[in-house]
Amino acid sequence: MKIAIYPGSFDPITLGHLDIVRRAAQIFDKVIVCVMVNAEKNPMFTQEERLELVRKATERFSNVEADTADMLLAEYAKTKGANVIVKGLRVISDYERECQMALMNRKINPELDTLFLPAREKYTYLSSSLVKEMAKYGADLTESVPREIIQDITDKRR
Repeated sequence: MKIAIYPGSFDPITLGHLDIVRRAAQIFDKVIVCVMVNAEKNPMFTQEERLELVRKATERFSNVEADTADMLLAEYAKTKGANVIVKGLRVISDYERECQMALMNRKINPELDTLFLPAREKYTYLSSSLVKEMAKYGADLTESVPREIIQDITDKRR
């Protein structure tokens, strides 16, 4: 069984993230969307809340599960029997950063590869940070996040 991990902070999960999940689910037998901690970010949602949002957004995919981890991604992959990390790329600067991470992950876990999936054009502008900013001002989120979690974001904003 080919198992892939799609890691991220997912604060919150966006339609761009969901598009990567959908595409990865077509390639792999199982995809684990793993909510990770990013010390450089100030999250709107707790890790457990983000996990629940990811679960709501991905329940339509039979071969996708959501999880959290507070360890190195390369080590987490070993515990799950995964040998591929899936990363979405929006712009060229994403590639530079993600390539560096992929090389480090492979150094820690030599069996681990990284698959880069370019974002669809309509999602290249979209980020969780932008969604949080839009939510702060009550903007319409229907073209930015999965419909299943819009109310959660609205409630959290209040």
